[in-house]
Amino acid sequence: MTNWEMKLTRQGWADALIELGSKDPNIVVLDADLSKSTLTCQFKDKFPDRFFNAGIAEQNMINLAGGLSLAGFIPFVSTYGVFVSGRAWEQIRTTTCINNLNVKFGGAHGGVSVGPDGATHQALEEISIMRCLPGMTVLVPADYYETYKATLAAAAMNGPVYIRFGREKVPVVSKPEDEFIVGKAKLIREGSDVTIVACGAMVAEALDAADELANGIALADGSTAKISAEVINLHTIKPIDSAALIASVKKTGAIVTAEEHQVMGGMGSAVLETLAQNYPVPAEMVGIQDTFGESGTPDELLKKYGCKSVNIIEKVKKVLTRKNT
Repeated sequence: MTNWEMKLTRQGWADALIELGSKDPNIVVLDADLSKSTLTCQFKDKFPDRFFNAGIAEQNMINLAGGLSLAGFIPFVSTYGVFVSGRAWEQIRTTTCINNLNVKFGGAHGGVSVGPDGATHQALEEISIMRCLPGMTVLVPADYYETYKATLAAAAMNGPVYIRFGREKVPVVSKPEDEFIVGKAKLIREGSDVTIVACGAMVAEALDAADELANGIALADGSTAKISAEVINLHTIKPIDSAALIASVKKTGAIVTAEEHQVMGGMGSAVLETLAQNYPVPAEMVGIQDTFGESGTPDELLKKYGCKSVNIIEKVKKVLTRKNT
């Protein structure tokens, strides 16, 4: 396993907001009484006149952000992903998306790795319910640097953007100088036998899985084989980079998707929708299997719900069996 540097993705969100605020007086931040958790309190300390605590009133917060956008501001809305996508979905749909308002949404504490907060706070469905909204861009950055760059990129775009990030420190898989382009998948490891597509914290798990596969794994017949896995960081779920996905599976002939989200409707579904219409290949999905989470440590929960490199490897074995029959 790689000895990863670990950093908070939500710190990337906070640092980018402060940078944006220092350059553009029209940047404003709204939070639903969770600014210490989302780290927007750091923006508040720098720009108190441009920070609005809406309280535990997410629906009002979305409508307030819409009004601010119509007044020429660029509002960044911040709270837990499960609350902004769940409690305020109708306001996001009707106020923001139907009118194509320039509002940006930060969905913090995504996935089961929220840990002890439990099922009520673990956002496992929001990629699905945000990507189905017309006009909504959906970003799931992999680490601190990508979250920072995704936030800057969102500010430069016109229209609604949803950015998903987690609570805990996650491995740093990118570099400060790496280019981040909305709508462009990032090929981070070339391979020839199978494509692994991952987003968020699962990108590091995919890279660990690829390392182990390259070193050799035991097969069902008792033999050992070295597997060449191509790894794609799909930080933009919508608009999806169909060209990159199709090009990869044309080379490898099989695919495994990996996400810390329900497998139904999430990143994996978006990938397989694209391939089913363009270039179908044997596919397997790693993610949450139609269940809610529970309280526990992040690592315990990721293991229980099958979101680790070992689970990716098992799916690779399965998909290669299908590919070769």
